[in-house]
Amino acid sequence: MFDSHAHLTSDAIIDSVDALLSRAQNAGVKNIVNICTNPITLERGITLAKRYPWVYNAASTTPHDADTEGESVFPLMEKHAKMGDLIAIGETGLDYYYYRSTADIQQHFLRRYLKLALECRLPVIIHCRDAFADLLTILDEEYCINGIHPPGILHCFTGTKEEAAEIIARGWYVSFSGVVTFKKSDALRAVVETVPLEQLLIETDTPYIAPQSQRGKTNEPAFIQETAATIAMIKCLTTQEIGTITSNNAKKIFNV
Repeated sequence: MFDSHAHLTSDAIIDSVDALLSRAQNAGVKNIVNICTNPITLERGITLAKRYPWVYNAASTTPHDADTEGESVFPLMEKHAKMGDLIAIGETGLDYYYYRSTADIQQHFLRRYLKLALECRLPVIIHCRDAFADLLTILDEEYCINGIHPPGILHCFTGTKEEAAEIIARGWYVSFSGVVTFKKSDALRAVVETVPLEQLLIETDTPYIAPQSQRGKTNEPAFIQETAATIAMIKCLTTQEIGTITSNNAKKIFNV
């Protein structure tokens, strides 16, 4: 298994991260992308990756924090991207559901991070909620070369079939979290049916969104097995086959 999106260095779990990673390995998780969203989590992530070479870092300011931290944090993220400490830029994007930052500010920093990803030849990890039309417009304006979109991921996808089709058409990957296991996620499971295996990823979004059997608990990478099993049933494959396919996809986009 390859957990393509986890916040291992967040305050919520940093004190127990060693035990968490041990459980992950025992559950068959061989690689994890740690998402860093501020200077503290990035510093911790760089240290963690030195201790655990199978853990990799991605970083950017989230759309939630673009207003308060975007300008001050961007130079640090840029520095480490250019130093080779990151395997992806993100999670950046747009979130009009919570609107903790204005749309203009979110769009401004999304454009800056997309340009950084292009400059550093790194894939980009996107968070998008209630902002899909604006996201596609910006991607087509800033992240398209001669009609081809460089590599990207829509993380924790919970959108529609039509939105997934737009991402697939751009050659991007669609990543599903534990939300796909929820009892009321029939519509999302129907979306999974439409995503080609070669553009499919799985993630936990640790410590958030524990899968159905672990609801109410702090999520962790070991729980990714349940997400893989649910997707395997949808795709009429085994859990191991989904693990292998999504791991190979993740290794390809992250170049590891």
